[in-house]
Amino acid sequence: MARPLAEWRERRRRRRFAWRLYRQAVAQARRPEFYAVCGVPDSVEGRFELVTLHVLLLWRWLRRRAGEEEPLAQAVVDAFFTDIDRNLREMGVGDLSVGKHVKRIAGSFLARTRDLAEALDRADADAVAAILARNLEEPGRPPADAAALARYALAQDAALRGAAPPDPAEARVPFLPPRFGAGGDDARH
Repeated sequence: MARPLAEWRERRRRRRFAWRLYRQAVAQARRPEFYAVCGVPDSVEGRFELVTLHVLLLWRWLRRRAGEEEPLAQAVVDAFFTDIDRNLREMGVGDLSVGKHVKRIAGSFLARTRDLAEALDRADADAVAAILARNLEEPGRPPADAAALARYALAQDAALRGAAPPDPAEARVPFLPPRFGAGGDDARH
């Protein structure tokens, strides 16, 4: 009996930890610089793209660590989809169709993260920029500065690659502050 209880406690601890990390990815994605300076559309779609990017960066950081962080990486993605489900319901999507919407969003998320992960693995700024430009395109709006976002994403990925594993006591993701435009260097220090 003690083993199932210990496993339940561990899963619960991991879920809480994952939510704390996920909330930081969302907070980073909501930074005003992305919208005001880079021209990311301040819309459901634009925010989804930035949250997806930051969840991917967080997931890659956690997956690079062997052992315990792999289940934590999955718990972060689970938190993302739980949040998507909750947001759909708050936006008025009916209970019977939420599952269909989440399934469609999951397919979109997986395709985006697969393409971005491959480009990040190659450190290919042009490929990252092309993917972000395609995903952030909205009719009737000027295009976002995908090249600056790509440099930011590559700098974040490199910084997280060298970062220590997350400390459960702090649950802090070492995201770099976004710096774009004159005087900024696209997140590089």
